[in-house]
Amino acid sequence: MNARLFPSFCIAAGLALLFISAARAGDSTSSSIKFSEPGKPGTVKIRVAHGDVRITGIKSDNGEVTVKSDAQAVTSAPRKDGLRVITAASSFALFEKANVITLDATENWSHGLGGDFTLTVPKSTSVIITSAWGGDISCTDLSGDVEIKGLNGEVKLTNLSGGAVVETMNGGIKASITELHDGKPLSFTSMNGEVALNLPADIKANVRLRTQNGSILTDFDDRVLVTKTETAPQTPKSGRRVTVVHKDGKDTRTSDRTSDNATNEEIRAAIKEGVQAGAEAAREVAQAIREAAQAAREGVQAAREAEATANSNGSSVASIMGTPLPPMPPLPPMTGGKIVSGTINGGGPDIRIATMNGDVTLRKIGAKK
Repeated sequence: MNARLFPSFCIAAGLALLFISAARAGDSTSSSIKFSEPGKPGTVKIRVAHGDVRITGIKSDNGEVTVKSDAQAVTSAPRKDGLRVITAASSFALFEKANVITLDATENWSHGLGGDFTLTVPKSTSVIITSAWGGDISCTDLSGDVEIKGLNGEVKLTNLSGGAVVETMNGGIKASITELHDGKPLSFTSMNGEVALNLPADIKANVRLRTQNGSILTDFDDRVLVTKTETAPQTPKSGRRVTVVHKDGKDTRTSDRTSDNATNEEIRAAIKEGVQAGAEAAREVAQAIREAAQAAREGVQAAREAEATANSNGSSVASIMGTPLPPMPPLPPMTGGKIVSGTINGGGPDIRIATMNGDVTLRKIGAKK
């Protein structure tokens, strides 16, 4: 994908979101729902067409989730004025099944309408968010796992202690992680935006950092964060530069020789690395396609569950499941650029960060910016 297209794409997307925000109407409303098994960690799934999503974890014994929004909740319960919402210009469905709470706000995606959402959830809740067109997303004080897929908007994670997987096409990612656990890696990917990660100074982790148009920066001491740097593999062609990275990561030689003058060893090494990079990119695309297909299946299932809920309680929740939201396109494979891999305090759970346009920054929590 041509990186030059991203600035104009961001401008167009920003203007579109500005008009979308202006089109929203209605006062803020509040809704609440409880997990069926409050003693166990639950999951909140959120699907929005466009709009900001803010989630805060709190101590809770009753498993209650509250939702404040400028969109209207379509449920069987009447409002404070005694009126029940059957449909609205901007609305969402909220239902629970098997300790999974689903908030679906994709009804009016084709009409340019959306809504902003502010949620409080039990601290141990796992959160899955899909934002199809745009909006900022923030998650604060959560110990459950977080999975976010967005198209346009900043993602901000504060005081997280679970696993996290974040993918966004256009927008920066800022994350503050207080704990890492085995089997719960961290992965942050943005095609167009800075990725900044704050970590405790004594944390143990394996890191792999990548950027194509930007710098990789840190305030960790080089005795704590031990790294090696690689140049993205490319097959040498006539008149192009040949780069060799030694296994110890310390001795890198670059020359302007053409491939005719390059040594056979350098050519074979570059070709081997190019093949490996191609295979890795193919695996990433395949995984992204599988995830998109799974998201589409989950969306269909959610609609069916909402319809079943509506039929059982007499509400019109199913009415907002009219035009299904198309599955989000997978991120293009990321190739080229600079790669830094290594360990923090000897190594531990994996941390992967990648961006095409922007800096990658690792900071110690509490350090001056």
